Amino acid sequence: MQVLKADDARAVAAVCEALVPGCARVGAEVYVDALMARMSEEDRDRALRAFRSLAEVLGDGEAALRERQLTPELALARALACEAFYSDFVAPGAPGPGAWSEIGFAPPAAARLAKDWSYLGIRA
Repeated sequence: MQVLKADDARAVAAVCEALVPGCARVGAEVYVDALMARMSEEDRDRALRAFRSLAEVLGDGEAALRERQLTPELALARALACEAFYSDFVAPGAPGPGAWSEIGFAPPAAARLAKDWSYLGIRA
């Protein structure tokens, strides 16, 4: 992890999985952490507050999360979770498979791609 401490990484992982099922399997928190490392301090703090806030209500069930569905915090967390999952990211050591396999996205050009996340500071 580049910026997230262990507790925050768990919160990001839990929120991502709640919003986009499959995120736990691909290690979405690693991708979100890498994005946060490239954010301004203000934006990173805003994102971290959003994930922490949403993680707090996760224990209260889906209804509590649903009550936050139109908040900026949930919109930010959802956008980051969707990007992490649907970019077909699979963190080093995560079991996978990625989203493209799950949703059947396999045009010939996509099948030939060698995904390289080093631009985010993530090494295989």
